[in-house]
Amino acid sequence: MGVVMKVRIPTCHDKPGTTQIVQLTQQVLIGYIKKYFYCASPFRCFCPVFLHSQMLWELVLLGEPLVVMAPSPSESSETVLALVNSNFIICMIRIIIKIFMLLPAGEIPKQVKVKKLKNLKTLDSKPGVYTSYKPYLNRDEEIIKQLQKGVQQKRPSEAQSVILRRYFLELTQSFIIPLERYVASLMPLQKSISPWKSPPQLRQFLPEEFMKTLEKTGPQLTSRIKGDWIGLYRHFLKSPNFDGWFKTRRKEMTQKLEALHLEALCEEDLLLWIQKHTEVETVDLVLKLKNKLLQADREHLPVKPDTMEKLRTHIDAIILALPEDLQGILLKTGMT
Repeated sequence: MGVVMKVRIPTCHDKPGTTQIVQLTQQVLIGYIKKYFYCASPFRCFCPVFLHSQMLWELVLLGEPLVVMAPSPSESSETVLALVNSNFIICMIRIIIKIFMLLPAGEIPKQVKVKKLKNLKTLDSKPGVYTSYKPYLNRDEEIIKQLQKGVQQKRPSEAQSVILRRYFLELTQSFIIPLERYVASLMPLQKSISPWKSPPQLRQFLPEEFMKTLEKTGPQLTSRIKGDWIGLYRHFLKSPNFDGWFKTRRKEMTQKLEALHLEALCEEDLLLWIQKHTEVETVDLVLKLKNKLLQADREHLPVKPDTMEKLRTHIDAIILALPEDLQGILLKTGMT
């Protein structure tokens, strides 16, 4: 609900003031959360509507509004977990156009048809998918036949879930690879990075330019599914999920540029540089290098430890080459 809560669950070994116990408690909590996420069974959750599970994938991918209704809170929660599980999809659920209910566990329900949203009059409506959404992609009959065969052969739900997870992971990868490839092309060439200039900026993401790349390097290279992939991408680019995904990728690439800029600085002969510049320029360089170190630590830039150490050595050498009064001032401005 937009609020982050931090909790600490006491254990039988809990003793206040001991770091070891705090770490143990965190491990227990993290282990419990991971186990719960792993136990979410997509096939058991989607069993009444697995014919439409590919449409669920599209809705979650596009960040469309979604409501889950089930006989119990536990089944409802598990269904949500199955939808947002990292093995199932990369995005998050948001708000109400589709409702489906689960039947009691252990039954093999009859598959239901998609029903128009206007037909939903009460919360007691029969189990099913109620939506006005029209999928962009054609339904994959091959995966449906595989799951139906599994039901007929009484294949365990866990095995069915493995098949479903793998299928949607591959589908997600087919969708995201063209985006990753295009975003990578926005990165400036490494040879354009100069140690004496600010790191270059990423090129702008241009939707129409990206669309043109799909003809030769689109999802058709890795996925057998047909349909309106272009329409799906256009919808995704306007969704909040794309905005969140691209902000994360842009931050990662910007940090990579900063790291490459640091490496370029380390490869320069800075002592030779200061011989050709004034003391004021040298002091300014030291302050900039110190800020670079602080930034790398604060933003967790992907910089190799030996690069950081090499830069510290450069800073120390430059300071020692300056008059003693300047050395004292610079040493007080922060750790090198």
